[in-house]
Amino acid sequence: MKSLIKQLVETYGPSGFEDAVRELIRAQVEPLADDIQVDAMGNLFALKRGDGSGRRIMVAAHMDEIGLIVTQVEDAGFLRFSGLGAIPPKALLGTRVRFANGAIGVISHDGGAKPEIIGRDAPDMGRWFIDVGAKSRDDLTVGVGDVAAFIRPFDDLGGRLLGGGFDDRIGCAVLIETMKRLENSPHDVIFTFTVQEEVGLRGARVAAFGMEPEIALAVDVAPAGDTPHPELPIALKLGAGPTVKVEDYGMISHPKVRRALERVAQENDIPYQLEVLPLGSTDAAAMQAARSGVMAGAISIPSRYTHLTAEMIDMDDVTGAVRLLTAYLTDAHLTDA
Repeated sequence: MKSLIKQLVETYGPSGFEDAVRELIRAQVEPLADDIQVDAMGNLFALKRGDGSGRRIMVAAHMDEIGLIVTQVEDAGFLRFSGLGAIPPKALLGTRVRFANGAIGVISHDGGAKPEIIGRDAPDMGRWFIDVGAKSRDDLTVGVGDVAAFIRPFDDLGGRLLGGGFDDRIGCAVLIETMKRLENSPHDVIFTFTVQEEVGLRGARVAAFGMEPEIALAVDVAPAGDTPHPELPIALKLGAGPTVKVEDYGMISHPKVRRALERVAQENDIPYQLEVLPLGSTDAAAMQAARSGVMAGAISIPSRYTHLTAEMIDMDDVTGAVRLLTAYLTDAHLTDA
């Protein structure tokens, strides 16, 4: 899977601009699917039909990554910007970015108090700027409304991977690999690759409304709490297995979904962790609240340094997530738990 993961994380695709990622994924899943659709928002759906005896299940991973959007151009050629998604300021200073047209820049700050989180409402957004090496406004090839992604190269450290965009290209990789392995499922499974998760779970909300699943699962990352003096008390470790979500800031997993995931993991000797997050959420929160409600849960891959200049994951957790999801989607008794 490492070659696919490298392709996915190094492809440009900030929120709202996921086209290149979608085309890469579509080429992977179209030969595996019984039906392919793309909706008006840009969500990609790959259906694998079951034998007719099971449930209608949506499994979602989001294609977008955090990014920056230019809000103002100064006469000297510097670009002011706002965040697409929640961006910690420690991820910014000195970081390189790439625009869709290939223009490269570096981020700097002209002094003053720094906000805790960079976003559209941060009080000192006007102090941050992108320097693309322009001598003046006339030298610029980008302007207001153009979007940049962080340059975060992929590195294979052996059992662990380092790079950017694991949130949530790693979930996309898990879905693709699960499609390859899934055979003889009783369920109709809609593998869904969503847009604009980082700016409000927008794609998943539309996707679940349109596809009307009975059960929905998000596959995403969750912050590990195994570094020295973590900021939040999170009982997740790299290499200890994928997680079964219990609760996060946006949703409480349906008890039947959670219990079924735990049962399937135990029956198949798949190491797993229970996930409780004090902040953040996933596409599962939007899918759960679609129409009159959906039984929803989530599987996560523990990640260090999420949304920073380099993220780290463990391949054992990734392959464990594939095993868990494949076993879950093969199980005929998902609502009996």
